[in-house]
Amino acid sequence: MSSSHRAILVLFAHRALQKSHVNRRLIREPQQMEGVYFHDLYEAYPRFDIDVPHEQQLLTDHDVIALQHPLYWYSTPAILKEWQDLVLQHGWAYGAKDTALHGKRWHQVVTAGGSEEAYCAQGSNRLTVRQLLAPLEQTARLCGMRFLPLSLRKTPSVNLRWTYTMPIPTGSADLRSHLPPDTPISDPLVS
Repeated sequence: MSSSHRAILVLFAHRALQKSHVNRRLIREPQQMEGVYFHDLYEAYPRFDIDVPHEQQLLTDHDVIALQHPLYWYSTPAILKEWQDLVLQHGWAYGAKDTALHGKRWHQVVTAGGSEEAYCAQGSNRLTVRQLLAPLEQTARLCGMRFLPLSLRKTPSVNLRWTYTMPIPTGSADLRSHLPPDTPISDPLVS
């Protein structure tokens, strides 16, 4: 199925996927779901030579943009930052007249090592994941997109690993409304 017929675009960025049990598990289901276009940025652009018109067309063709990545040094992997710098151009993604992304939804799926307690004011990282993601939330808002809220879920069978993601309840109008009616949605962390 071409990407123009899919409602959700998953922009995936992980430079060492073979070492990540959590992310390997998280990407299985979206790759098989009807209505979801899974796009691995490191696989598509191993030399960081990002095709800006192609990426902008992908964004135009989808209603929900999901960025999935590990938290590297309190930020995104390098390719995702490069993607943002090149693709989300003034005059296209934001600006006085150009609002190509206005009204779309920005969904964040982030994995991080360490315990839940490490990501709080008293923890070793001193900030919550939500605070660390503030630049991404502001990017979404600048582009006129709705930043979907995060929730914390412990990842089963992986010690000291937490996944930060927006919940997808069974009756969710937010994401379900963009998928074909018979598309099953389950939580890949518990299924």
